[in-house]
Amino acid sequence: MLRGRLLERELQRQREERLKLRGEYRQADFGSQMRTYYLHPYTLVKDHRTDTETSDVQAVLDGDLDEFIEAYLRWNIANEQAT
Repeated sequence: MLRGRLLERELQRQREERLKLRGEYRQADFGSQMRTYYLHPYTLVKDHRTDTETSDVQAVLDGDLDEFIEAYLRWNIANEQAT
């Protein structure tokens, strides 16, 4: 009986750890995108969380995300301090 209780506690601890690592879950609905890519007739990439924009779409598509990463980190720190 004790072994069963210990096993159940360990399984619960593992579930809680996985949920903590997973973070917040959001349904992938229309309008819930984090970033929008406009390729025609003009070029623009906009991050909706941080309101960061760039017109160099090709660089972003090639993996140059530093501007968006820095903006997200600043946004995340500001949100953590606000709470």
